[in-house]
Amino acid sequence: MIRFDHVSFGYSKQNLLFENLSMELLPGQIYGLLGKNGAGKSSLLRTMAGLLFPLGGDISVNGHKPEDRQPAFLQDIFFIPEEIYLPAVTIDRYIATYAPFYPGFDERQFHFYINNFDIPQKNKLTGMSYGQKKKVLTAFALATNTKVLLMDEPTNGLDIPSKSQFRRIVSSALTPDRLFVISTHQVRDLDNLIDSILILENSELVVQHSLTVVAERLHFGNQVDIGDDELVIYSEPSLRGYKVIAENAQCEESRVDLEQLFNAAVLNPNRIKDVFRQQV
Repeated sequence: MIRFDHVSFGYSKQNLLFENLSMELLPGQIYGLLGKNGAGKSSLLRTMAGLLFPLGGDISVNGHKPEDRQPAFLQDIFFIPEEIYLPAVTIDRYIATYAPFYPGFDERQFHFYINNFDIPQKNKLTGMSYGQKKKVLTAFALATNTKVLLMDEPTNGLDIPSKSQFRRIVSSALTPDRLFVISTHQVRDLDNLIDSILILENSELVVQHSLTVVAERLHFGNQVDIGDDELVIYSEPSLRGYKVIAENAQCEESRVDLEQLFNAAVLNPNRIKDVFRQQV
């Protein structure tokens, strides 16, 4: 479990990336963290990992304060940064060096993920493409079986087939006692993968709900004309008129469009927050 209690962070008190932020992330869930470039997504993940320290408030990850960097905390969390570095060794040597730091590491699982990612295992890591390196690190992270896995832009450098592989493999690795947080600005890469969504905008979380709750409160559809429809929160032109997000007054079923939701949260954050404050 990850809990933030009125947490503020910035590289100076005059320039906060997020302020007075409170949230609770539960195991058994894959969370998608969305935000514009520079919104503070990477910094938020790094505060969870204990690599950056909050200016105010309290953070708890599985009962530990991340900033203390205790061994019991470090062996049960894995962080994949956006920019990765891997040493000039083979995969086998990498495992022999780093796996002992993670008591739950399962080498059989690792090779299963590597085979599914179609990675040659005899080459040195530095001889691989950037996308292949990302796959190796993702496979290793999943095989550590840490209770918390944080991924910052993990699909950067992956082609379209590899992104499908990524979604399939990551979803298969989730267990009831594990919690994944995936940060990305490539919103569609999280389609059919995440259970809950976090949208960081203007130093606060505009949305922090499960997709089930999002689908209950909002309706995603098409309209020929939006006119003066007061229920419409966001619209964009389409071949059939307009793609629309509206308040779900009729409790209709619809499929959540992550890209539209992100655009709506950025362009009309106050209206989005008002919808989720309302009682069902």
